[in-house]
Amino acid sequence: MPLIPENATKIEVLGATVDFFKLEEDGQSTYYFDTSKCGPPDPMVNAVSGLKLIKGTKDKLVMINHKTPGGLFAKLGDDISHKLEETDNGLVKVTFSSNESSSTDTNLQNITH
Repeated sequence: MPLIPENATKIEVLGATVDFFKLEEDGQSTYYFDTSKCGPPDPMVNAVSGLKLIKGTKDKLVMINHKTPGGLFAKLGDDISHKLEETDNGLVKVTFSSNESSSTDTNLQNITH
């Protein structure tokens, strides 16, 4: 089973070093990217680029990576939530969403790679 839906459309994302894809369903967009074959700093660079797409929206961002991006989680405030899922092939799928009810505001410009 592919981790990025086949009907997702490839899009350009400013600052990204891997391909991003967008899938719209029921008025909500989900953005996908795969950094499972990348080394540092690419996973962090692409996550920050993708998080800029969803911050303050009801959209989702799905990151496919070779391991849990713990360093990234430590830099996020509670205005960006994440859900981890291990895949059958040993990769990690992280789904990010924006938490509008949060009192914090993660400054994505200040996250260093």
